[in-house]
Amino acid sequence: MILKIDFNSEEALYVQLCNQIIMGIATEMLHEGDSLPSVRQLADEIGINMHTVNKAYAVLRQEGFLRLDRRRGAVVALDMDKLRALNEMKQNLALIIARGICKDVTRSEVHALVDQIYDEFCGRL
Repeated sequence: MILKIDFNSEEALYVQLCNQIIMGIATEMLHEGDSLPSVRQLADEIGINMHTVNKAYAVLRQEGFLRLDRRRGAVVALDMDKLRALNEMKQNLALIIARGICKDVTRSEVHALVDQIYDEFCGRL
């Protein structure tokens, strides 16, 4: 998996790294049990501080996307329960939908967009 960090973005580097790893899992570029590079190796590969990678891995572990194994390092482990995932999605979608409503986006347009995005992910599975 190739990670791309935008050093000009206002989004924190560790957040970009977390999001890219989550997208890698969602698109099945990363699978359950896959080992990620060591903190030092990944930091060197993408040119960021080791503490930044360490923070990203810690956040992903806390959110249930990774587990830390003494021998294998950071390992993709999808133990996040579905209810927690749905609650997170609801919180994130609420603001996005509210913004769309303010711009006169219709319910059917939202549904079509969600279906399109979901199909794009499922088509990669």
